Amino acid sequence: MKHPLSFQNGMKDGLPIALGYFPVSMTFGMLASKYGFPAWSPIVISMSSLTGTGQFMGIDLIVQGATFLEIAVTILLINIRYFLMSLSLLQKLPSDFSMRKKLLIAFGVTDENYAVAMQQVEPLTFPYIMGILFVSFTGWSSGTAFGTVVTDFLPESFVSAFGIAIYGMFLAIIIPSALEHKAILFIVLGATAMSCFAQILPVIKDMGSGWILIICGVVTSAFGAYFAPLEETEETKEQTIHQGKEPQNE
Repeated sequence: MKHPLSFQNGMKDGLPIALGYFPVSMTFGMLASKYGFPAWSPIVISMSSLTGTGQFMGIDLIVQGATFLEIAVTILLINIRYFLMSLSLLQKLPSDFSMRKKLLIAFGVTDENYAVAMQQVEPLTFPYIMGILFVSFTGWSSGTAFGTVVTDFLPESFVSAFGIAIYGMFLAIIIPSALEHKAILFIVLGATAMSCFAQILPVIKDMGSGWILIICGVVTSAFGAYFAPLEETEETKEQTIHQGKEPQNE
């Protein structure tokens, strides 16, 4: 008889996530210090908001002098996928989970934590999920703190190199998916083209970078969803059946 998934199981499965988070969050701490943020600021941000892309975009918009509304809407659009992930994960949780437990789990939902939890065949337990969240949260927060501390002891060229490396990481995430799915490639190229044209169009070029990002993202995503929707694969159909829902026949 198999034992229920434990906190230790969660820590073990979450360790690779934490190791991957550390250098990325270290870069965030270094960039925040480079931009002139007080030492405590990036650490508090990382401990209260587990969203790598959102955090990088947030401090960039703050440095550019974006309005509060512009920052809020941009971060909302970047992180809206977590709402969908949380709803999907909710279907795999036992029905006796309290609202407090669900909210705590929702706080720690990231792309990697979600993927690890969803691939488990055995029933999810609260200690197991907390094990994943504890390790990944520790890796992300400690990486930020470390990056904030070591910035003052590193040469400027080294810090700048880390700033460029983060864009390379984003490209490494986008390119494989774009090569595999034409719809994603269409959205990426469309958003890139719109972003370039936005810099020369009379009215749009005077908007803040956050609003330009919002416009490009929403417009290209809408076009991509309408003209090049992703088809349901056998894997997603099996997941749907596993969750207790019959796939709809076209």
